[in-house]
Amino acid sequence: MTAKTLDLLQKEAIEEVLEKYPEKAKKNRAKHLGVGAPEDDANKTCGGVRSNKKTIPGVMSQRGCAYAGSKGVVWGPIKDMIHISHGPVGCGQYSRAGRRNYYIGHTGVDSFVTMNFTTDFQEKDIVFGGDKKLSKAMEEINELFPLNNGISIQSECPIGLIGDDINAVAKIKAKEMDKLMVPVNCEGFRGVSQSLGHHIANDAIRDYVFTGEAKHEDFKSTDYDVAILGDYNIGGDAWSSRILLEEMGLRVIAQWSGDATVKEMELAPKAKLNLLHCYRSMNYISRHMEQEFGTPWEEYNFFGKTQTIDSLRKIASHFDDTIKANCEKVIEKYAPMYDGVIEKYKPRLDGKKVMMFVGGLRPRHIITAFEDLGMEVIGTGYEFAHDDDYKRTTEEISNSTVIYDDVNEYELESFVKKLKPDLVASGVKEKYVFQKMNMPFRQVHSWDYSGPYHGFDGFAIFAKDMDLAVNSPVWGHSSAPWDK
Repeated sequence: MTAKTLDLLQKEAIEEVLEKYPEKAKKNRAKHLGVGAPEDDANKTCGGVRSNKKTIPGVMSQRGCAYAGSKGVVWGPIKDMIHISHGPVGCGQYSRAGRRNYYIGHTGVDSFVTMNFTTDFQEKDIVFGGDKKLSKAMEEINELFPLNNGISIQSECPIGLIGDDINAVAKIKAKEMDKLMVPVNCEGFRGVSQSLGHHIANDAIRDYVFTGEAKHEDFKSTDYDVAILGDYNIGGDAWSSRILLEEMGLRVIAQWSGDATVKEMELAPKAKLNLLHCYRSMNYISRHMEQEFGTPWEEYNFFGKTQTIDSLRKIASHFDDTIKANCEKVIEKYAPMYDGVIEKYKPRLDGKKVMMFVGGLRPRHIITAFEDLGMEVIGTGYEFAHDDDYKRTTEEISNSTVIYDDVNEYELESFVKKLKPDLVASGVKEKYVFQKMNMPFRQVHSWDYSGPYHGFDGFAIFAKDMDLAVNSPVWGHSSAPWDK
């Protein structure tokens, strides 16, 4: 298929999707669908799509809520704190351990990531308020788990509706227990997606962690100190990244929030450079540290051979010739590994087409990793991106690509049927839709129980998983009941 033919097919697919909508919905969704190309004006969003707008009521969105952005992404993986889901039990249970945020520690002793702490709201709590229940829960937690280094209070929807004052409760308990108590006003109904939850969570870190009270006089600064931000250690991603950074001669003094501690969060402003992986969830606190403490930050991408090499060199450029030389040694050391991965898997994956739809950074960060294996991304989009995410996507795509923002199941399924990709790479909720369509699928929200995918080690696992998905013989032996 020529590039011109693909472009026409993509535009036709969008037109067919929009034709099914009532006029008002059609006008709205047309703003969120487009075809992007590498030559697009850099001042415009990729494909000209609009983003970070309210989802149309009645249309099934794959977005999460502000609570999910705070509890599930930013605060939840911090291992030595306890995070109370203040409200009914369901939100806390659904957000518990869903992203496979790996950590080192003894669960229930000094690490609490996979545990669900909730105030378990009942009807009477909605009527009479839950402040006293929250206060009691914090007392019980401190008695049962004395090695915790703080408690965060993650507000669910009812808290904002009934007016519980979690800030006052946190202030009182911080004095009584002499521990870090962080109220996070991240009620699920706030904003249009989980993106606002990231921002609210970052602001809470700014206001309660970066207070200057923690001196850490035992900390000895070096010229090579860096902090990893926006890596949630899914399947061990951050550990895989640390290997490369430390082999270059850099010292990782903080890593959050995957496998993070309160101390590491407090130390981040002391780094010589903050390394930002997930721009959408942590750019706010990175900008704050640059403005308030003078700590520069740099985005990096450790997916695939090409981006990992480029990012290592970009990181090394901030340091002296010793680090730059070490960087080249690291790249040379791993060359047999990543070249061997490409040699093995590219013949099996070359020319295969991929469509992606995920949150965070993956819809653009993984593009080049697929291309390293000879695959072609023909569609990509985000659940909760902002315009600057789509501008960054323009820099990553290398061919005509369907761009869809906050795509719903009807649209994504229609695009897949029309464009016939060889692989769909998406989130948890889409997995079984496409597998029932007899379509190779890879869950790239939390690596489908695999990983890590970051760094050179991760690239080998990524390539193997894509090959297993695309070339599995199972697709030739099954069909959906409705196709028989």
